[in-house]
Amino acid sequence: MLRIAVPNKGSLSGPAADMLHEAGYRQRRESKELRIVDPGNEVEFFYLRPRDIAIYVSSGRLDIGITGRDLLVDSGADAEEILPLGFARSTFRFAGKPGTAGGVEELKGRTVATSYEGIVARHLADSGVDASVVHLDGAVETAIELGVAEVIADVVETGTSLRNAGLEVFGEPIMKSEAIVIRRTGADVEEPKVQQFLRRLQGVLVARTYVMMDYDCRVEQLEKAVALTPGLESPTVSPLHNEGWVAVRAMVPAKEAQRIMDDLYAIGARAILTTAIHACRL
Repeated sequence: MLRIAVPNKGSLSGPAADMLHEAGYRQRRESKELRIVDPGNEVEFFYLRPRDIAIYVSSGRLDIGITGRDLLVDSGADAEEILPLGFARSTFRFAGKPGTAGGVEELKGRTVATSYEGIVARHLADSGVDASVVHLDGAVETAIELGVAEVIADVVETGTSLRNAGLEVFGEPIMKSEAIVIRRTGADVEEPKVQQFLRRLQGVLVARTYVMMDYDCRVEQLEKAVALTPGLESPTVSPLHNEGWVAVRAMVPAKEAQRIMDDLYAIGARAILTTAIHACRL
């Protein structure tokens, strides 16, 4: 039975549970449940603190985990990313009072406050910069005002909270994070149960990215229509009862669907429909 760690709270928890549900796995009904078994899929889920998941997976006690790339790197655990999941995206940046620095190379000898000491320490080391890192749990914006540090490193979304604190970001992003699937470093990712789990999640990702498009067009316009909707391999084309017309079906990127429908209509296609894809295997 595959043993999988899932975030029990925070921004990762809800989207992870939704994705697993879409992938056909049973999920907990109450937040108090810390472990559930899905016998039909031969999977056991453990609901853990997001920061602890990489540690459990690296120990080999659990086979797979869903966590954030930032939390994996910050933990220093012996685990590796095997599949990005595309939600809970965030960007880590340095910030300070205007004019403090222009980039990481100017932080030599300075003090940086952060809630992600592992990430920042690694980034500084990779950049060849010798600086002090102070660990704080949340609200790092006040560290500069209170004299604890000269620079902070934190998640930046809109930058509003930083501006309100009189700070501005500088330099290149430290890292970009998102939800990921992790596996103990060196563990066999080709194991059939692991591959089945990954295929299911990949199917959800594709289903969220594409829609199925159906339309009718005249035979003489088919090549132009197919150029607009090439599909993944090629579109399905079927003759209609009315001679000279065909029905076409193809997967198209969801974000391009409206434009493609406009272009199809312009070349004479009609009865253009899109439907959501709930699951797939490619």
